[in-house]
Amino acid sequence: MTDAEPAGQSWLRGRFLRLRDAARSGTPPAAVVRTAIVTDSAAALPADWVRDLVADGRLTVVPMPVMVGAEIYGEGDDDIAGTISVALATGTPVKTSRPSPGQFDHAYLAAKERGFDAVVSVHLSGDLSGTADAARLAAGRAGIPVEVLDSRTVGMAQGMGVQSAVAAAEAGGAVSDVRAAAEERLARTKVYFYVPSLEQLRRGGRIGAAASVWGTMFAIKPILAVENGRIVPLEKVRSAAKAVARLEEIVAADAAARPSGKARLAVHHFGNQAEAEQLAARLAALLPSCPPAQISALPAVLAAHAGLGVLAVIVGESEAPNTVGSSPLRNGSPV
Repeated sequence: MTDAEPAGQSWLRGRFLRLRDAARSGTPPAAVVRTAIVTDSAAALPADWVRDLVADGRLTVVPMPVMVGAEIYGEGDDDIAGTISVALATGTPVKTSRPSPGQFDHAYLAAKERGFDAVVSVHLSGDLSGTADAARLAAGRAGIPVEVLDSRTVGMAQGMGVQSAVAAAEAGGAVSDVRAAAEERLARTKVYFYVPSLEQLRRGGRIGAAASVWGTMFAIKPILAVENGRIVPLEKVRSAAKAVARLEEIVAADAAARPSGKARLAVHHFGNQAEAEQLAARLAALLPSCPPAQISALPAVLAAHAGLGVLAVIVGESEAPNTVGSSPLRNGSPV
């Protein structure tokens, strides 16, 4: 590759050469990827899975800003998790914001310059953030078709939809096929979570003030879910131990009800990794036909609202056999 040749063009040129060689040898050619995928850091995608896709432009993850006091951080900044943890423990204000439309302008232009024909842009729920709106503003001036998809969810539930979009693009699907693949998998995901305190969710406007006071006054430990893009209460539990046990029961029942061998789990935590690992181990014992859960820290933009001690479990289903990104591997790999 010459110094002037962008990495994405190098990758596309390589694919062309492989297609030519396959044609000469009689080997069925691999599909050429023509649709790039864009998402945001709320998708909680495993870093190891993301790395190669980002390098050649097939996937772009737009970082979401987090404001701690007067300072602004982005996902991936050094020790942002530690900074947020200290801020939450000391009462320092922690807020989040959507990415700017300019960040999406840059992502879409980069896809165009790398030779992609279209983009599917998958983002966290529009009821929790204006990220999809910012993406839509940029989509209208991108110069190539951009399909903006509000995932109506968060975390690795959103991430699973992104993985399906990447798999469909790898298979050579048209932009409509790529979007449909993401939508179909998103429809099969659920998010369940427990937070020790509702206060941070109240401060961020994700639940009402009355719900927060109710939880504080009566020492209620609620189990919550994301339903149609919004945070909703599922059950009221009187202690943290009972709340985690009940979360485990709810997740196990959901996963067991999925088609045999199809359930996939992801567990998010913030400031309580050991507790998340213990929960994942118990779920593995309850669900022997389900691969071990992917365990990861909650992205900074979500941790800023959920607070310390959160446990979130995503229940989804595997990709169709032999599709890219479907391997049910643990701790940094696709599910």
